[in-house]
Amino acid sequence: MTTTIIITICVLLLLAYIFDVSSALTKIPSVILLLLLGWMAKQTVNLFNIHVPDLNPLLPIFGTIGLILIVLEGSLELELNKSKIPLIKKSLLNAIIPMFALAFSIAYAFHYFTQVPFKMALLNAIPFCIISSAIAIPSVRYLSPFNKEYTIYESSLSDIFGVLLFNFVALNEIINATSFGHFAIQLLLIIVISFIAVLGLSFLLSRIKHHITYTPIILMVILIYAVSKVYHLPGLIFILVFGLFLGNLDELKNFNWINQLRPEKLDKEVIKFQEITAETTFLIRALFFLLFGYLMKAREILNPDTLPWAAGIILLMICLRWIALKVSNLPASPLLFVAPRGLITILLFLAILPEQRIPLVNKSLIIQTIILSVLVMMIGLMTSKKHDTKETNRLE
Repeated sequence: MTTTIIITICVLLLLAYIFDVSSALTKIPSVILLLLLGWMAKQTVNLFNIHVPDLNPLLPIFGTIGLILIVLEGSLELELNKSKIPLIKKSLLNAIIPMFALAFSIAYAFHYFTQVPFKMALLNAIPFCIISSAIAIPSVRYLSPFNKEYTIYESSLSDIFGVLLFNFVALNEIINATSFGHFAIQLLLIIVISFIAVLGLSFLLSRIKHHITYTPIILMVILIYAVSKVYHLPGLIFILVFGLFLGNLDELKNFNWINQLRPEKLDKEVIKFQEITAETTFLIRALFFLLFGYLMKAREILNPDTLPWAAGIILLMICLRWIALKVSNLPASPLLFVAPRGLITILLFLAILPEQRIPLVNKSLIIQTIILSVLVMMIGLMTSKKHDTKETNRLE
């Protein structure tokens, strides 16, 4: 049985790698194939009556680690200089404003049709409003540099501010001036912690001489995020700051204190660290979506009661996104379609307490929304290839 499990996992992950490599040619997002592969694995298990223990507890574990690594991988690739300020502003505004508009629109619909309190409806609506960097970032790997950078910024910021909004609504029974004050203190605290932790981890990365260098750094990054989550602090901000700091050391060499980190040596270490992070991210992301596909049921995918809601959410998302892109003077194609729901949607759905969850927001609605949003992205990327080949320097 042990040998069978090892062979199965290796085959599944090798297929996941093939899906990832071939996505540039087929334009089919690897997440669709991973979900299908996981679902087929479940049917095979049922067919041969193979006993498999309950794997549901593993889903949030893989999801959380995957989210950390995906945001870290994306932030390591970003350039942070004066020429990028317009791009950052646009991606920040387009990550926040449409998310808030969509959240309150869906919440009003939930409130109106299910007669639940608006705050509860808002909490259940937020998971549907966040762009999944786990799907968006790998999917734009072969787009133009501008579209790729924009998507990394927008999806990472959407993850961060989406989690902030979710935690704010979930942890405050009454939303008033006091709750906003506590929220501001939490933000200030995580910024201070991020600054100290980033310097400490960077110092270690430049000083460790042991042959095992990067695993302790990744483990400490995950540990800091997990501890910050225990105290309800926005740990993704730390992940983003850490990645941006390491990825932009050249912009900081004018500061004398940066010499304490041995920037020449650290630059070489960062390149290797980025490669290790990318490899690890691929493994965790593949395992997460394979596992989620394994846990899916056919009746959940084809549930006719939730399908109109899922389609309505996607349609509303596209409309709001189109308006935001036009106001920002950004090309609608292909960016209009690159707003998939995925890993972060699942994680936040699982984080809703049973007493706070409304019956309409169930696994069927989550699965259908994710699949429809990824299909929209796939079709959009297939039909907008010629637009992406044009230079977009004027927008930067």
